[in-house]
Formats: sequence, structure tokens, C-alpha cells
Amino acid sequence: MKKTILSAILIAFGFSSSAFARDQIQIVGSSTVYPFATVVAERFGKTSGFKTPVIESTGSGGGLKLFCKGLGTEHPDITNASRRIKAKEVKNCSKNGVTDITEIKVGFDGIAMANAKSGPMLELSLKDVYLALAKDVPADPEGNTVKPNPYKMWNEVNPALPAAPIVVIGPPPTSGTRDAFNELAIERGCKKFPGRKALKKKDKKLYKSQ
Repeated sequence: MKKTILSAILIAFGFSSSAFARDQIQIVGSSTVYPFATVVAERFGKTSGFKTPVIESTGSGGGLKLFCKGLGTEHPDITNASRRIKAKEVKNCSKNGVTDITEIKVGFDGIAMANAKSGPMLELSLKDVYLALAKDVPADPEGNTVKPNPYKMWNEVNPALPAAPIVVIGPPPTSGTRDAFNELAIERGCKKFPGRKALKKKDKKLYKSQ
């Protein structure tokens, strides 16, 4: 049985031939994509002669887990995501018989950090963001070793920043947007430390664990 995933920087859709074994398409995936996907589903229902697809917001990671569980009517026909499918997810799909996967980019996503208009002005570098939000941070100037993140105030991260508490609200771990933020902001900030950058080249698994 063929199962296909159309993945994107903004949206990833996966299609399974199991959709033809029932009269209504089942869709899971990204909460970011959800509002757009529902509009497409409604238009599909109005113009195609088929029932409107059922869409469940599970997050990008959660949707891909469900999608990769196997083939058949008990599994979703489509998954969407705000990031590309990961190599480990492709491997998980393969273990469950989901082997014929096609990824198609259908859009682009953007991530912005913003604070309250009444709050202090924050001019943040990628290094600042990494030091403020990472679970573990460098214990030495070069970043050869790490320690649990002790920072509670922005000026502890960077003396040029205001003495304001570090409080950040963002998407959950299952979100593709969260994955993208980690890759584009946290990891790039981490690479500002030579020791961290060197560790990634030497031992990627250990680097990821820290």
C-alpha cells in the first residue's frame, strides 16, 4: 500500500491510499497549519463532491508520529507540519511499513520574537537567546563544558540588557515551529561558542544531548 507525505517548510501533508478505503479523509498535524488546512478542507468539501476532511490539531511532531504508525484506515491519511520530516521520523515510518514517502514544500514560515509594548526594549543576539533559554549553557568562555542554566535575569545573560526577569512564552515541544526556533535561534546561538561548535563536528549525538 502506498503512503505519501507532502512536507514543507510551512506545511507538510501526507497522503495514504487508505483514504480510498473510507469515505472521509482523516488529517492530523500542525497547530500552526490547522487554520489554513481547515479552509482548504472546507473548500474541498464544497467543490469536490466528497465529504469535508476531518482535521485534528496534534502538533507537527504528534501528527508525524500518528502518520508513521502504519497503513490502513485506523491511521491518518494526511499529516501536515510547519517543518520538514526528520530522518528519524522517516526511519520510524519505515519500521511500520510506511516506506513510499514523498515530501513537497508548499510554503514558507516565519518566526518572530516580540515583547509587550510597555515592557523594556530587548535587542537580542542569537547568543543572548541561547544563554537565556537553553537548558544547559557553557561553563567556560569557550564552551568546552556545560552547566545547568543559572540565568534568571536578562542582564545576567548580557550586561547591556535590562534587569528584567527572563519570561518567554512559546509553542509546545510537539510544535514544528518550536523545532524550527530551536534550530534557527537556539542552535545558532550555541555555535557562537567554539567549544560547542567543535563538539558538534566531533560527536553530534553528545552535542544534541547537551
